[in-house]
Amino acid sequence: MEFQLPNMNRRDLLTRSGMGLGMLGLAGVLQAADGEAATNPLTPRQPHFPGKAKRVIHFFLNGGPSHVDTFDYKPSLEKYAGKPLPTNLLTERKTGASLPSPFKFEKRGECGTPVSEIFARTAEHIDDIAVINSMYAQVPNHEPSLMLMNCGDSVQPRPSTGAWVLYGLGSENQNLPGFIAMCPGGYPIKDAENWQSGFLPGAYQGTFIDPQQRTLDKLIENIRRTHSSSAAQRRQLDLLAQLNREHQAPRIDPRLEARIQSFELAFRMQRDAEEAFDLSQEPKHIQDLYGAGVHGRQTLIARRLLERGVRYVQLWHGAGQPWDNHDQIEANHRRLAGELDPAIGALLTDLKQRGMFEDTLILWGGEFGRTPSVELGGDGAAKAGRDHNHYGFSVWLAGGGIKGGTVYGATDEFGFKAEVNPVSAHDLHATMLHCLGFDHEKLTYRYAGRDFRLTDVHGRVLTDILT
Repeated sequence: MEFQLPNMNRRDLLTRSGMGLGMLGLAGVLQAADGEAATNPLTPRQPHFPGKAKRVIHFFLNGGPSHVDTFDYKPSLEKYAGKPLPTNLLTERKTGASLPSPFKFEKRGECGTPVSEIFARTAEHIDDIAVINSMYAQVPNHEPSLMLMNCGDSVQPRPSTGAWVLYGLGSENQNLPGFIAMCPGGYPIKDAENWQSGFLPGAYQGTFIDPQQRTLDKLIENIRRTHSSSAAQRRQLDLLAQLNREHQAPRIDPRLEARIQSFELAFRMQRDAEEAFDLSQEPKHIQDLYGAGVHGRQTLIARRLLERGVRYVQLWHGAGQPWDNHDQIEANHRRLAGELDPAIGALLTDLKQRGMFEDTLILWGGEFGRTPSVELGGDGAAKAGRDHNHYGFSVWLAGGGIKGGTVYGATDEFGFKAEVNPVSAHDLHATMLHCLGFDHEKLTYRYAGRDFRLTDVHGRVLTDILT
C-alpha cells in the first residue's frame, strides 16, 4: 500500500516534528516580534517618547502637482521664457523652452513665503506651514513613485505609512478603522497598494471609502445587519471566534488573527459608523465652511473621523491622475486647485478652532513634481504643459511638532533639481514618525529573518522644521 503524507504547511511540520519543539521556538520568536499576537492589535500604545502629534491627515495629489506653479516660485523662468534652460537633466518626454508659471505668486503671512494664487485659502495659514522645496524621488514614473512616497520603497510592495503609524500607536477608537483612505469616485486597482499593510498584520491595512456616496450603505458595504439581531450576531461571532482560536492555537498564523479582528471590528462599526459619517450633525456654519463639493465633504468626514480617534486618514485627490497635466496646465491646475484649496483652508481653520491643530500632523503633496520647461508633442509643438520631474519638487507639513512659517531646502534657479538640503521620502517619513513620538530606526517589525522599518536603512529627521 502506498504511504501518503498528510497535507501540511511549514508551521504544521514544525508542530509535528521533534515533539513540537520547532514550533515552540518559532512561537517565541514571533511573540517577541509581535507582542500583541494574543490581543487586539488596534489597542492604543505609547510611542518611544511623547510626540506632539497623535494623528495624521494626508492630502495626496495623485499624478504630480507642479511645484513651480504652487509653492516653489522661480522668477528666472520669466527671464528665460521661450528660451532653452541651461540643464542637461534628462526628462521622460521631450521638453522645450522655459515655461513661466501662468499663476501669480504673492508673499503671504508674516513669514513672507511666496504662494501661488491657486492656493490662496491654504496661503492664509502659511505662518503655520513648513514648505519643503527640495524633495526628490528615484524615477519619473507614477507607480514606483507612488509606492515610494506612500510606502517607502519604489520597487517592492511594503507596508504603507498609515499602516506603520497604526502598528506603532494603535487606534483610539476600537469601533472604527484606525486607517482610512478616501478618494471620490473610486480608484484604479493598482492604487490600493498605497494603503496596504504589506507584511504587517492585516489589521493595519487601510480601509477604503468613497466619499462621493451619500448614504451609509453605499459608503461602507454590508454595514447594516439584515438577517439577524445584534444579540444573535454576537453569539454567532463568539462561536466563530472560539472555533478560529482552536484552529489557531497550534499554528500562530497572523492572517487568521487579522481575520478574527476584522470580524470584530465590522460588528462594532455597525454601531458607531453611522454617527461618524453623518454630516447633518454638523452646524450649518461648519458645513458652509467646507462647502457642498465632494472634496469639502470628504475633508469634513476626515475631520470627524480624526476627532473620533481614527489615527490616519489619507485623502486622495483624483482618480486617474488628474494632476498629471502634460498639456494645458493653466486650466487644469486652476480647476484642480479650485476643488482642493477651499477644503484645505477650511480644515486648517476648523482644527485650530477645535484645539486639534497642535496634535494633528497635516501632510500635502504628490509623488513628484513637473518640469519647468514645456513638454513637446510628437510633432515638436509645445503642449502648454509640463512633464514629470522627480529631480526636485515640493511638499508641506503643518500641525503637531512642525515649525510654521518655514521653507526648507531649495531647487536650482529654475526648479529642475533639489540642490540645497535635498530631502528623500525616507527623510520625510522619519520626520513624520518623530512628530508622532517614534525613533524611526527603532519602529521595526521582524519579517523574513530581518527587522524592517518604514525608512529601510535610510532617513534623517529634519530638525530645522520642528518646534
